[in-house]
Amino acid sequence: FGLQTATDQQYLNNTDGLDLTTDQRDKLTKNNSSFVDQLMDITKSGKSDDDKKAAFLGLKNNRTKFLTSLLGNDLFKKYSGQILKSISPFKSKLGLAALAF
Repeated sequence: FGLQTATDQQYLNNTDGLDLTTDQRDKLTKNNSSFVDQLMDITKSGKSDDDKKAAFLGLKNNRTKFLTSLLGNDLFKKYSGQILKSISPFKSKLGLAALAF
């Protein structure tokens, strides 16, 4: 998870054990693609660190709302736990972008 779009989406698209519907999986996959693109845009921007932090936290809040709406609280917590576990080894590479998770 070094912010490489296709590779990073693989981590986010892992829904093993969540028993999602096809519709949920499709919406999640689409949102993951957009999320990674937004992470990349913020990371590559010329913004100050403070502005990047604010942008990453805003992105996290919007994503949390989307995921909670799509999955419900219990599945959201389970999915988020899986993601945090899978990206843990890469947190140092993520830098400020880690705030979005």
